[in-house]
Amino acid sequence: MQSTSTSVADYLAELPADRKAAITAVRTVIRKNLPKGLVEQMQYGMITYVVPHQRYPAGYHCNPKDALPFASLASQKNHMALYLMTVSQSPAMTEWLTEQFALAGKKLDMGKSCIRFKKVESLPLDVIGEAMARVSVDEYIAAYEAILAQRK
Repeated sequence: MQSTSTSVADYLAELPADRKAAITAVRTVIRKNLPKGLVEQMQYGMITYVVPHQRYPAGYHCNPKDALPFASLASQKNHMALYLMTVSQSPAMTEWLTEQFALAGKKLDMGKSCIRFKKVESLPLDVIGEAMARVSVDEYIAAYEAILAQRK
């Protein structure tokens, strides 16, 4: 379910109390561990952490008017989701994340870049923080551009 909110504050205000608490807890961890150079904004109806156009003028290849997304946090119809673009870029990152969830005794419900959860207790928040901090903006852009070059 995509939100039409234009600000993070409005997005959080429209959530039911339990989801607002869970999204806020994950958002706090993300913001604490966010690589320098990323900006929080609403994009695609989700709280999204982006490489701003000032840093990466080319923007997102799907729509260059949009800033390059790094991660997103959303309340969906049947679950909440954390989208980590660094995971979809790197099999090594996917393997690391899978191992860390197992070491924390948590079940990982993951798509290509999406970690689905129904309650915040399902997530090892320290692992989420480390996943956010694990890739710098420069490393992310380099990996993104390498993937785009392979497609041509």
